Amino acid sequence: MTRKSSPLPDLDDISWQIIEQLQQDGRRSYGAIAKAVGLSEAAVRQRVQRMIEAGVMQIVAVTDPMRVGGRRQAMVGVKVDGPLDPVAAALAEMREAIYVVLCAGSYDILCEVVCDDDAHLAEVLSTSIRSIPGVAGTETFVYLQLRKESYQWRAQ
Repeated sequence: MTRKSSPLPDLDDISWQIIEQLQQDGRRSYGAIAKAVGLSEAAVRQRVQRMIEAGVMQIVAVTDPMRVGGRRQAMVGVKVDGPLDPVAAALAEMREAIYVVLCAGSYDILCEVVCDDDAHLAEVLSTSIRSIPGVAGTETFVYLQLRKESYQWRAQ
């Protein structure tokens, strides 16, 4: 998710209640949310639109890669020699990359990839990731079993 430069809206308790309603069911109607939080449907619609425009949230369908053809998931730690932005941009352009983040620690960038199988992962590592100018090294963490993936958190 690219951060937008719109002014951040004040997230009061009602805004958090709206977010929580949408985290439970992103298809929940504005009318149902309005009843739950005590606002009019129009007020809920306006708040949701402001939060989307400000980049506070997205409403999307989340798929399970293992159930839609991606048989191998991995997190790739990337060490970079030189500027990070060109490497991060190249990683973000890859079809297989679903998450790219600059970080501190042993790696400069973490890149989560979804591949068809182990052979596809090997190809992505050797021909796509390691061939990017500036990539000094990688370490791959292959997912064996996903135990938790949650988009329901509240940072207040």
